[in-house]
Amino acid sequence: MKILQLCNKPPYPPLDGGSLAMNSITQGLLAAGHQVHVLTVRSDKHPVKEDLLTEQYKNDTHLRSVYVDLNVHPLDAFLAMMCGEAYHVKRYISNDFAEQLIDLLSNEHFDIVHIETIFLTPYVEIIRKHSDAKIVLRAHNVEHQIWRQLARNCKDPLKAWYMRHLSLTLRAYEIEHINDYDGIVCITQQDANHFKTNGCRRPLTTIPFAIAPEPTTGIDEEPASLFHIGSMDWQPNIDSIDWLLKDIWPRIHSEAPQARLYLAGRKMPKRLLDYRAEGVSIIGEVPDALYFIGSKQINIVPLRSGSGIRVKIIEAMSAAKTVIATTVAAQGIDYTDGQNILIANTPNEFAAQVKRCVEEPGLCQRIGQNAYSLIVTQYESTTLTAQLVDFYNLLLV
Repeated sequence: MKILQLCNKPPYPPLDGGSLAMNSITQGLLAAGHQVHVLTVRSDKHPVKEDLLTEQYKNDTHLRSVYVDLNVHPLDAFLAMMCGEAYHVKRYISNDFAEQLIDLLSNEHFDIVHIETIFLTPYVEIIRKHSDAKIVLRAHNVEHQIWRQLARNCKDPLKAWYMRHLSLTLRAYEIEHINDYDGIVCITQQDANHFKTNGCRRPLTTIPFAIAPEPTTGIDEEPASLFHIGSMDWQPNIDSIDWLLKDIWPRIHSEAPQARLYLAGRKMPKRLLDYRAEGVSIIGEVPDALYFIGSKQINIVPLRSGSGIRVKIIEAMSAAKTVIATTVAAQGIDYTDGQNILIANTPNEFAAQVKRCVEEPGLCQRIGQNAYSLIVTQYESTTLTAQLVDFYNLLLV
């Protein structure tokens, strides 16, 4: 099978949740013997890191990238707001990207065009015109839900109002275009239910993020160490870290003073790098995420807004780490609270869970091993890739 994968940002190297999810699809399909061509948007926020690209990746994927100006321009945002347009989507409309897409479709025959995220939906019409390939949307999230939740947690009335506006225009766009594709691959069952409820008549399937589990053996683990790792250019992560430092960490530090907190991730804001508090280390980007995860004991994920599935939680679980997370953060994962994850939704609950982990030496080991078993049985790459290919074949009949 020959697949064209359209990406809203470079999928390689896989440095954040979105790129990890996209690269997981690429590598799974290649390993299964299929041909994959990757056409990706690159931007100032997400450039192609040429020095990290391998020749094998470029050869295997026939990688093409097109620069698109995704910077927020106030006038364009204002005009989109006045017209009721989804500015998040409108920013991705590019003549240069369209030309590269037309060139690919005119010179190659594809069975499937696999679109990563709703943001590239404006190119469906071009695909229909220049190809008979089946079009599959991979919905990483229900995008409007993220902005609606961010608005609820925002203390600035004007900013909250604008976030609600973004949520409403995104929701309208999602519903208007919900049947544009030949099939939709959701990352969680909750997202699939949303599409069905809102009028999707196309074939739907749920295939979560796939990973090759990697337990971190041979790395010394610091006792009573908490960690969070995630790209800090994603608004929900910023919101969660602000909440963690302002409200949650003081309670944890009071209940478990021996605990230490380490915050890592790309694009760490200067105000956080300059932050100082007892027991807290703000690291920023780390050279080896797997080593960083392996050296710490407990993954803390106080996410208050989000949709889809949190790839960084899957990574931590695949490394046999205990995860303490909100219900929002853990959604989409087939977890059992108290068995393979610990759920906390308030500062007091987070503090209580951390205290349990610190005072009960065997708890973290048991939760972590159960988490690893969950990933092995339900999120292993080969099995989920086969499910995706089966869905492709269903559309091609």
